[in-house]
Amino acid sequence: MPVRPTAAALLLAPTLIATAALTGACSSSGSDPDTLKVSFKQSTDNNVKVMDTFLADIKKQFEKKYPGKKVEFIPIKAPDSEYYTKVQQMLRSPKTAPDLVYEDTFLINSDITSGYLKPLDDYLAKWPDWNQFIDTAKTAAKGEDGKIYGVPDGTDTRGLWFDKGVFAEAGLPATWQPTTWDDVLEAARTIKKKVPDVTPLNLYTGKPAGEAATMQTFEMLLYGTGDGKTDPLYDPASKKWIAGGQGFEDALGFVETVYREKLGPDVATALDPNIQTIVRGDLLPKGKLGIALDGSWLPQDWLPGSGHEWPQWSRELGLAHMPTQHGQAPGKVSMSGGWTWAIPAKAANPGLAFDFIKTMQTKANAQKWYIANSGIAVRKDVASDPSYVSAQPGIKFFTDLVASTHYRPAYPAYPKVSTAIQEAMEGVTTGDASVADAAKGYAEELKSATDGQVIQK
Repeated sequence: MPVRPTAAALLLAPTLIATAALTGACSSSGSDPDTLKVSFKQSTDNNVKVMDTFLADIKKQFEKKYPGKKVEFIPIKAPDSEYYTKVQQMLRSPKTAPDLVYEDTFLINSDITSGYLKPLDDYLAKWPDWNQFIDTAKTAAKGEDGKIYGVPDGTDTRGLWFDKGVFAEAGLPATWQPTTWDDVLEAARTIKKKVPDVTPLNLYTGKPAGEAATMQTFEMLLYGTGDGKTDPLYDPASKKWIAGGQGFEDALGFVETVYREKLGPDVATALDPNIQTIVRGDLLPKGKLGIALDGSWLPQDWLPGSGHEWPQWSRELGLAHMPTQHGQAPGKVSMSGGWTWAIPAKAANPGLAFDFIKTMQTKANAQKWYIANSGIAVRKDVASDPSYVSAQPGIKFFTDLVASTHYRPAYPAYPKVSTAIQEAMEGVTTGDASVADAAKGYAEELKSATDGQVIQK
């Protein structure tokens, strides 16, 4: 998701109350074969209604196509980590399991292993549109048993957003494209010196940012340290996780440099659980941030009706790909994820749930969603449609990055591996740990998280 926005800590208490109410609301899910219960992640920003609006339209289409059937939504408003926890709680019992659930690809294998999800191969075999989905997207929803457990609703890529006004004031080019990590740091240092009231560079870091820290920062760095072909985090041949190594320490060192030299937000802001909302809703739109290492989906927050309308963003922001460490081939790096629609193993109405997926994923509806969500198409017929490519500034830039992107090794242990990475990042961000000590601590955590399935570099 694709990694989507997290929420402020003050939202957690009402979320717990709301989820308790939701659990009660779906406790009779098995009693009505004509009511489809759909659970999804609702934006923690009350002004962002992209998902709500899209699903409301699909509900109308579905209920018109299937007379007598009703759709009941179970929105969960929570930061990513809280959302994952609440979904897993719901999936454990037929009394609380919805018929359809929104699953992040980073967690889907963990839920598959836990027996929470239903394989969809029998449904997919009878659905001609499945042939339109790109192979990498299909793989992201595949279990270790080779079966498919989710239908992806798009993917995402990541790059460098930069403020052209800040760059002009700092004497940096409007067509900026760094070729090495040092180029990125030098631009940030120049901004710090010449535009001192602006945060030079934002990198998500630490446990409060969750998977955003792991994927949008650390893995964007780590996967740019090698040859671009060998996975630096997981060895598929031995099925073991890779601990440490020069690339790992270099990635941590980049994070340490940013915060030690005060090129990023102050540490308290960087470790605020609401940092993603701060970046998209305040720092970037108000010209307070020079460079942001971030995702393709940002414009969804700036579209008309979002509450953070910023129609001039495409004129005021530039885009650059993230370079590899030393400019080595392939020269650029991106990470991709995304979300899927999955059917719980304990769903009361699985057939009806797949009918809802088919309604969401017609070419027209999928294209509408990609554009509204600032997502990247995973349907070939949409990706080749000129109206999609030209629908929004930046779509072509981020879609082109798919050719040089990487996917996380999202095996069952990955969530624990991700948390260990966040802890290492937080240590070097706050200065409580050196790069060497943080890397050593990660290696120890990794052994525990993977039951010793580790290769020490």
